[in-house]
Amino acid sequence: MHSTWKKAPKVIAIVIVSLISFVPFYYTLIMATHSTDEVMLGLSLLPGKYLLQNITTALNKTFWISFRNSFLVSFLSMTASVSISLMAGYGLAAYEFRLKKVIYNFVLLTMMVPPVLGIIGYMQEMKALHLSGTLIPLILIWLPSGFGVFWITQYLKNSLQMELVESARLDGCNEFMIFCRIVLPCIKPAIISLCLLIFLWSWNSYLLPLVMINKADNYTIPLYIQSLGNEHKKDIAAQITGLLISVVPLIAAFAVFSKDFIRGLTEGAVKG
Repeated sequence: MHSTWKKAPKVIAIVIVSLISFVPFYYTLIMATHSTDEVMLGLSLLPGKYLLQNITTALNKTFWISFRNSFLVSFLSMTASVSISLMAGYGLAAYEFRLKKVIYNFVLLTMMVPPVLGIIGYMQEMKALHLSGTLIPLILIWLPSGFGVFWITQYLKNSLQMELVESARLDGCNEFMIFCRIVLPCIKPAIISLCLLIFLWSWNSYLLPLVMINKADNYTIPLYIQSLGNEHKKDIAAQITGLLISVVPLIAAFAVFSKDFIRGLTEGAVKG
């Protein structure tokens, strides 16, 4: 009984924080059931009768094209970024070479520079390569991920036993096989965590597609949601409905991989 009373404040605090976090999501759900005019009049605690109409407006042909574009861009960005981060992180964590510290410090430096500062230069670069207006720049931007390299490097330093690598080398295993059969299984939670983060960031990206994409056929989900409505009025209710539908893949991915994601966050932060 005494231990139960000791846990009570923690449980109450968790419940309060959960309720506070749920309120904005609840209001979003409610607004998706009202018309734009009703949304503009103010918040309502009760659902309306326009949910099916809003879903019909949001789920048109352009939505599915945008959904396909977003999934393609996010999946390729995730795959390329995580692959490069894994190889670079393993190189920085497992090998000793000249300028290693300089390179690592440069990786840290790239994380301190706001990405928006380089967007003009990136636009000019893509224009010179005749890639403007395509989906390719939305993928290439994720290849050099400073955070990904830092994340994998730190996780390997904290979690990978280098004795396993040395034993495999003595047994005649080449570096590629060591990487695939020993390193990757040891850092599975870190890989899943990084995959989810890169996919999420790419899926939610708005500024770069806004300045790079100029055709509706290449819209991603954020651009499509922003475009809902007509030249005279934005359909806010349909935008909110489209927003809710667009987060379903993210919620599903986190629900499936939540244990590995949390494990990756916690294990990578603990030395030993």
